[in-house]
Amino acid sequence: MKLSTLFAAATLSTTSAFFAPSALKHSTRSVDVSLNMALSQDELKKMVGYKSVDDYVKSGMVVGLGTGSTAYYAVERVGQLLKDGTLKDIVAIPTSIRTKEQAEELGIPLVTLDTHSKLDVAIDGADEVDPDLNLVKGGGGALFREKIVEVCADKFIVIVDESKMTDALGPGFPLPVEIVPFCHEHTLRTVAALPSLEGCKPVLRMGSSSNNQCDGDEIAVTDNGNYIVDLHFEEPIKDAIKAAEELKNTVGVVEHGLFCGMTTAVIIAGADGISVKEA
Repeated sequence: MKLSTLFAAATLSTTSAFFAPSALKHSTRSVDVSLNMALSQDELKKMVGYKSVDDYVKSGMVVGLGTGSTAYYAVERVGQLLKDGTLKDIVAIPTSIRTKEQAEELGIPLVTLDTHSKLDVAIDGADEVDPDLNLVKGGGGALFREKIVEVCADKFIVIVDESKMTDALGPGFPLPVEIVPFCHEHTLRTVAALPSLEGCKPVLRMGSSSNNQCDGDEIAVTDNGNYIVDLHFEEPIKDAIKAAEELKNTVGVVEHGLFCGMTTAVIIAGADGISVKEA
C-alpha cells in the first residue's frame, strides 16, 4: 500500500470522532492533526471523499453520488464499504453517466428519482464555495443532474480542497449554464445581458462537456443533449441569489451552476488538515 494511502486512512481514522454533524450556524471545526508531509491535490481529494462517506453515510440510506474528480473518491469509498460489509442495504442515485458507470463497476445498487424521490444524503464536489456556502458547480458538465438529485437530499455534503474556498463567487471559476440547442446563440446573448450578470463574458463550451477547456471543434453536448455556456467574470457576482433567479427565469436555460442555500456542510482538506464548515 502506498504511503499516501496509509496516511490518508490514518488521518480519516483519527479525525472521525471530531466531526459528528451538528446544527451550528456556519460553524467551522478543524482537525487537531498536523500534516507532516506534503499531499498532492488528489490525495487531499481522497481524504475528504472518504471522510464524507465515513461520517454521513449509514446502512439503509438512499445516497446521491456526485460527479467529478473529488466525488469520484466518495463513490469509491461507498463501493469499498459495501464490499467489506460495513455498509448494507444502500441504494444510490448517480448524477451523470460517468458516475453511473463507476458505481456499476463497484457493485453499488442504483435507483432513480422516479422510484426514490427522497434521499438521505448527497455528496458532491464544487468548483467554488463562498462564505455563505453558496456554490458554483458544473465544471464537469453534470450541473442539471447534480442539482435535481441534490435538491432532494435531506443533507447535501460538499467536499473540496482549500483552493475552492473563495470570498465571492465568479472570478475564480466560470459559471456554467446549461441551455437548449435550439437558437442557442440567442439564449447565450440573453443570458449575458441579464442585469445580475453584468460584465460577464459568455463562452460556448467546445469539445468535451466534462471540462471548460476548449479541447475540440464540436460544440460540447451534455448527458441530456444540451449545450453549456461558461460565464467568465472579472469581478465577483454581486448577488448570487438574484443571479440564480434571473437565470432560472430565462427561456432557453435548462439549469445553472449556482447552488444557493442547499449546502448542509462543506468538508475542506488543506495543508494543515481537515476542517468542516456547517450551515
